Amino acid sequence: MFASSILIPMDADTQKNHLKAYGMTYWVLAKQQKVQWLLNYRGGSFLLPDGESIRKECQIRGVSFEILSDAQANSILDDISSPSKNQDAVILEKAPRIAVYSPKDNQPWDDAVTMALTYAEIPYTTIYDEEVLGDKLALYDWLHLHHEDFTGQYGKFYGAYRAAPWYIEGKKNAEKLAKKLGFDKVSEEKRAVALKIRNYVIGGGFMFAMCSATDSFDIALAADGVDIVEPMFDGDASDPNYQASLDFGKTFAFTDFVLERNPLKYEFSSIDMTNKRGNIPKESDYFSLMDFSAKWDPVPTMLCQNHTSLVKGFMGQTTAFTRSEIKPTVLILGENKINEEARYIHGIKGKGFFTFYGGHDPEDYQHRVGDPKTELELHPTSPGYRLILNNVLFPAARKKKQKT
Repeated sequence: MFASSILIPMDADTQKNHLKAYGMTYWVLAKQQKVQWLLNYRGGSFLLPDGESIRKECQIRGVSFEILSDAQANSILDDISSPSKNQDAVILEKAPRIAVYSPKDNQPWDDAVTMALTYAEIPYTTIYDEEVLGDKLALYDWLHLHHEDFTGQYGKFYGAYRAAPWYIEGKKNAEKLAKKLGFDKVSEEKRAVALKIRNYVIGGGFMFAMCSATDSFDIALAADGVDIVEPMFDGDASDPNYQASLDFGKTFAFTDFVLERNPLKYEFSSIDMTNKRGNIPKESDYFSLMDFSAKWDPVPTMLCQNHTSLVKGFMGQTTAFTRSEIKPTVLILGENKINEEARYIHGIKGKGFFTFYGGHDPEDYQHRVGDPKTELELHPTSPGYRLILNNVLFPAARKKKQKT
């Protein structure tokens, strides 16, 4: 049969490895070939050009695919374009250049995004403060922020781990790096990094953050020029009434939050819902993905592509976001209604975009420091991990003129 296209289905029934399917799509884009992302069609399927090497690569990677004739592919695209269908075809044009912001030394926890990229076989470069402050962000289309603390309080691990060798070592390394980069304090150096990242997004970059990198980033921006850090972290007292000095106009996503002053408490602020979730047992901890119009709102639709609209919840230092402290300009993509918490949010800043995803590891409910890392071979169809990979492919999409 004369074939012209390969369909990578992304529904629950026919795709054996959703996560590797993203890597397969990236691989085709990296070969300078275009791909169509079929939004809301069979779980957000991908339409690839046909070719012997692409078929072979799908087989090697264990990605389920179907071969379509010209007529079949056109019929699907025709169907999708019907005004009565909440579906759309978005053209993906080029493989985005990906940077992961992560410290060079080994941390006693793992990063879900680097695991997802590695498993999906999507190449990335690891960068950290030196590269960010050296203006290297301009080389990348997409930036992921690792489990990070931009406030300079060493992840607020002081209460439980201040005597742990990894904590002492990490603090020493951070202080050494700050000095090397010309800063007296780690909190000042981290804030300078947060400001560079902010400018990267405003200039047109895509930023994705999970867990504590979400709220600590916004806190660092709001506290620009304010010392919110206690002496055990930076050697001097915090500003007397620092809460009143926060500037919420500088943040990306959050507003009117109250900082946690107690250095022994493993919490940054009222943004996070971890300690306000007493009524959610693990068995019923799910969040639902919002339904957007594929033709009118392609961006949030892309970010929510999945084979299920219910995703298993998972904890983290920052598990979920307090609804009332999210700016009205920010879109909520996933929420747990019972607890009035947002799990997955997205917004525009300047010419760029940001996505914040609460929790640490979608397949490890309560990831503890030092726990073994998740083996993605055991979770090749993980809906929670799919959300991460939607964000990775999102910068590849051809910009559509907004229909306003």
